[in-house]
Amino acid sequence: MPRLHLEALLFCLAWAALAVAAAIWGGWWLGVAASLGLLVLVSASSLQILARTEDPALERQVRWGILAVAALALAAWLGA
Repeated sequence: MPRLHLEALLFCLAWAALAVAAAIWGGWWLGVAASLGLLVLVSASSLQILARTEDPALERQVRWGILAVAALALAAWLGA
């Protein structure tokens, strides 16, 4: 059985929590849009970073940063 990577699990749980929060407070379409938008941003940035620098620590920081900015943007949008 493969080893469980805690950081990857936490990232997935945070991503799902953000999408569920968007769906609860903004409607299901906002939850889907948030999740798909994050998919495009995180995938593209991860690909660029790993292809150019092969630095997993930088890729991890950018991934978590994108998630944090998305959470702040959701909070700002719902608070407005």
